[in-house]
Amino acid sequence: MKNRQLWRAILLGFGLVVWGLQAARYEANWESLDKRPTPAWFSAAKFGIFIHWGVYSVPAYAAVGIKGENPYAEWYWNSLTQGKNAKAPTGRGVPTWQFHQRVYGKDFEYWDFAPLFKAELFDPNHWAEVFQRSGARYVVLTSKHHDGYALWPSAEASRTWGRPWNSVEVGPRRDLLGDLTNAVRAKGLKMGFYYSLYEWYNPLWLSDRKRYVEEHMFPQFKDAVTRYRPALIFSDGEWDMDSSAWRSPELLAWLFNESPVGAEVVINDRWGKDTRHRHGGYYTTEYTAGLQTGKHPWEESRGMAYSYGYNRMETLKDYQTERALILMLVDLVSRGGNLLLDIGPTGDGRIPVIMEERLTQMGEWLRINGEAIYDTSPWRISRLWGPGVVPKFEEKEFRAEYDLKRLVDEPAPGNARILAFFTAKGSDVYAILPHWSREIVIPDAASPGARALLLETGRDLRVRPKGKDLAVQLPEFVPGAMSSREAWVVKLTGIR
Repeated sequence: MKNRQLWRAILLGFGLVVWGLQAARYEANWESLDKRPTPAWFSAAKFGIFIHWGVYSVPAYAAVGIKGENPYAEWYWNSLTQGKNAKAPTGRGVPTWQFHQRVYGKDFEYWDFAPLFKAELFDPNHWAEVFQRSGARYVVLTSKHHDGYALWPSAEASRTWGRPWNSVEVGPRRDLLGDLTNAVRAKGLKMGFYYSLYEWYNPLWLSDRKRYVEEHMFPQFKDAVTRYRPALIFSDGEWDMDSSAWRSPELLAWLFNESPVGAEVVINDRWGKDTRHRHGGYYTTEYTAGLQTGKHPWEESRGMAYSYGYNRMETLKDYQTERALILMLVDLVSRGGNLLLDIGPTGDGRIPVIMEERLTQMGEWLRINGEAIYDTSPWRISRLWGPGVVPKFEEKEFRAEYDLKRLVDEPAPGNARILAFFTAKGSDVYAILPHWSREIVIPDAASPGARALLLETGRDLRVRPKGKDLAVQLPEFVPGAMSSREAWVVKLTGIR
């Protein structure tokens, strides 16, 4: 009898949860939509893979190190057009136009790259295996970028462009988004997609923006969501109109109330020029130091070098090192953020070897130390600084300004150096050390029940109070005796 009553209670509770999810309907306005919490899986995941791949992966070019030039190779068509129309030989986009004339000829149009985008070496199972080994928990592929070329059989893409303009009709002749979605999910990872609201040169966008939203964007977006059921949607290309012109609240009300992913899907904040860091879902930063607190879910996205799409002009010195990427992940997570690290595959469908190597290296570190990353939250302090002046950071910092090597290894004279990053989970605290030290002193952490162990070995470490602080003794470092090369984790209990 008791078992029967227990099962009835469980089933009733489950039914109430399902009913609650179905009953939580959202109106097509920001006041209502902003009440929807970001699904918990996102903040727990911490690390995702971004993929910029498309027609632009064939020329795979952007000028590097030239002031005023866009370093994003996926903006090739835009840079090319600006270069063609430049009134001065030093105008924006001129290097791309000069490169294009020299390599492809002045009469070679951007859409002529589409048949050359064959993806003949694309192996979605290999990609998914690389992502799994990297330690990432979710993957986001460009379903289409600002050039409008779709990586799935989008009828709207070809219809409004007046030419075959999706990966099934021209180029690879396969559903790239669908193939990768299936492979990624088979590895147990969350799969999402990037979707650009606008398209630079779409004839309908240029002639009638209201019709573009109604006849192109709305049905295309709904088609992609219904087909592939994404766990995350990274919207972009929103800055030309406000969210009311995009009708974003109406679209998101459909997504949350009517689509097959309403309960799970995570969205970002790029739904109109009035929405970043104000409306939508998690907040986004791009090639910056990210945000300073985890009061609202946020994510920093960046490539391993200066471009999202593959750029053949980038050399080894342009790429972040293994150490820099690991410490970047650690730093962002310590402040409550996620890292969406981008790769740019080649036009024939390969992940460049250096990108695969970096992902593998990150995965090796996370295999040992992931407990200090996944499912964590910021501690009362995120960084422990050494003596000296502590630099101030703002979200507007761009590119080289966020230099982990400078912050951790080679601070400017008189500036402080980061000695540890902190994360927390339940009653445990993790001190992540970018340098091996025989002693680390944690402020205001002295406690009679304090314990510490080195996560990699599981061995207890000696602790002692030092006034209000807690001193943790580490053993003498023996090179080659530990797998972790870039950072070591001390797990602390009894100090919160």
